[in-house]
Amino acid sequence: MEHLIDALEAALEQKNWYAALTMALSLPDICGKLEGEAPQTSRARYVRWCEKYLQPKYTAPADWDEIPHVFLSGSDCYALRCALLHEGSAEIIEQSARDALDSFEFTVTDGVDWNIHMNQTDLRLQLSIDVFCDDLAAGAERWLEDMEPNAEVQARMSRMMRITNIGPRRSAD
Repeated sequence: MEHLIDALEAALEQKNWYAALTMALSLPDICGKLEGEAPQTSRARYVRWCEKYLQPKYTAPADWDEIPHVFLSGSDCYALRCALLHEGSAEIIEQSARDALDSFEFTVTDGVDWNIHMNQTDLRLQLSIDVFCDDLAAGAERWLEDMEPNAEVQARMSRMMRITNIGPRRSAD
């Protein structure tokens, strides 16, 4: 699992935003499947994982008389995953998993000391792509810690696909 988190971090360092976002949105799927809680669907596992490891960070605390505001629910994150990985889209209005949002906008703020993150206008959520990807990676790291004593999960992780480098890298020439 750490090799996938490392790949995500490398994509972020290289500013390969699409690769980073694709990998980040895949992590909850992979973690959920490795937990092996059958007969849950991929959607149920993904939403449950996001509710535990991501949604708290995307929930504004309530004032004394209000309920907390959830900027990003597990269902909306799953809808984004489906829209992006299957359609190349940030529009989730037609996704059956959709909860509260209609679309996402990802921003990059190269060269400045601030970012635009968790800025919601109507049903559109604006996220800083590097912060969002880092948050998913951090969730996967917390999940790894939680799963450390689970021998079954550890066994499944040992069988994950790995890429083996068997020779020198070919040049682009």
